[in-house]
Amino acid sequence: MFGDMMGMMGKLRETQKKVEATKKRMDTVVLSESAPNGDITVTITANRELKKIDIAPQLLQDAEQLEDYLILTLNKAIEKATKVQEAELAAVAKEGMPNIPGMDALLK
Repeated sequence: MFGDMMGMMGKLRETQKKVEATKKRMDTVVLSESAPNGDITVTITANRELKKIDIAPQLLQDAEQLEDYLILTLNKAIEKATKVQEAELAAVAKEGMPNIPGMDALLK
């Protein structure tokens, strides 16, 4: 039993290292999202770090529309990045979970 516990602890430590590596890798996963009309494009990492905002010149004349499109596009980009990050981290965590009897039923 003690050996099993040590094995599980080792596997959990290994999984933790993989999760940290995955988080760092998410800095290199770059996603883009555009406003419906394409006048704004936001570039963001899967860790939700904003990298770039491209704005069509005609939007600079209408502050209210610019603000609306920025909010819409940024929120969509953040949502997309969050989904990518959560999926990647969930895959790593699931892969590294020790086989504990009955745990599958709790995770469903």
